[in-house]
Amino acid sequence: MRKTLARLLRSFLQGLLILCPIGITAYLIFAIFNSVDSLVPWVPRGLGFVIIIVFVTIVGFLGTRFFIGKAVINALGNLLEHTPGIKFIYTSIKDILDSFVGDKRRFNKPVWVKVNNDPELWRIGFVTQKDMNYLGMENMVAVYLPHSYAISGWVIVVDKTTIKPVTTMDAGEAMKFAVSGGVTSVDLETEKNK
Repeated sequence: MRKTLARLLRSFLQGLLILCPIGITAYLIFAIFNSVDSLVPWVPRGLGFVIIIVFVTIVGFLGTRFFIGKAVINALGNLLEHTPGIKFIYTSIKDILDSFVGDKRRFNKPVWVKVNNDPELWRIGFVTQKDMNYLGMENMVAVYLPHSYAISGWVIVVDKTTIKPVTTMDAGEAMKFAVSGGVTSVDLETEKNK
């Protein structure tokens, strides 16, 4: 009887391991779809999502291709950057988004950071400022260290000699490695063939 119960429990846990990533991914996709779709509540379900996607695409196209579109976007951004109270929210969100997907991408230089000497301890991070002289910190760099299983992290300022470039992963793989808590492995064969 105990062997049967142990086998059933093991099967249940295996089922959780198989279904949880699929279920959580499906739920997140549904939640994102539902949130975006509900932004246009007066249209049939699903059409709101399409309207928002088309609208964002048109704004992106006009804001990068045409002078008038760029001028309108820049004027709106300038207004938000100079409105008391709002400017901190707007500039923080803009800087974060730019650092991930904008032209000023910051999380593209993965490094190993020595955070302890005895025992030797290294963390993976991303150089976000190569020069900290403007803060009176000569020979220092700012490194973003993401938290595992979260989108949060912290920034540390370290001596340039305590970092070394990550050479076996690109920036995306390094972020995936850091956020997964080091559980995700890197396909070294793919890396060698690049």
